[in-house]
Amino acid sequence: MDSKRLFIFSMNLFLPCILLFATTLFSQTNFEKAEKLFNQGKYALAKPLFESVLVDNQNHLKTLEYLGDIEGIDKSWDKGMFYYGKLKTLNPKNATYFYKYGGCLGMKAKESNKFTALGMIGDIKKSFEKAIQLNPNHIEARWALIELYLQLPGIVGGSERKAEKYANELLKISPVDGYLAKGSIAEYFKRYKDAEKNYNKAIAISGSKTSYQKLADLYKNKMNLPEKAKIVLENYQERNKS
Repeated sequence: MDSKRLFIFSMNLFLPCILLFATTLFSQTNFEKAEKLFNQGKYALAKPLFESVLVDNQNHLKTLEYLGDIEGIDKSWDKGMFYYGKLKTLNPKNATYFYKYGGCLGMKAKESNKFTALGMIGDIKKSFEKAIQLNPNHIEARWALIELYLQLPGIVGGSERKAEKYANELLKISPVDGYLAKGSIAEYFKRYKDAEKNYNKAIAISGSKTSYQKLADLYKNKMNLPEKAKIVLENYQERNKS
């Protein structure tokens, strides 16, 4: 083979590699820019950049997840479910995808008429239960199921017993979440003294802002004790002085 033909042959092999590298680099650059914008809360600017990444790699998992998150933030539940549904198909062993899909489905049900919502309940439960099956320590999916069982009427599956079951599971995984969940259940059923005890236990364990806020809200909004609510929040401020 003469030198000219060798050069042409080499270029025919080399150019596709260069183009592939350039395309990959461009996608990575756009992804990095989009991710930075997302983390800054600039979702409208991040969205078209993420979409451009999908042009070159339609199965880019993190990009699909970010786009699903953006649609969720925008309350575009069907679009969010599209992205999370695709993620479930691409990686059916990822608990987060099932949890987020169930979340979108649940929010869509909440905004739908009662008859439409009733038809979604089974799929919502299955999504959260699958997340727990894939990740036995999944805290958020248990919280979602607790809320679901509290909000549903008994005739269509609402159950304090089932809510308590998941609260007890949380107690083993994350005691602070467990006591907060038990407090929320007691508060929902107007057992305010029980709720107070559980929120105080959560405060004793973690001293988290959420724990203090839940107790303060209980005093102020349910027990008509605004002064106690004020003291709780002052205690939080005192505990967290820098």
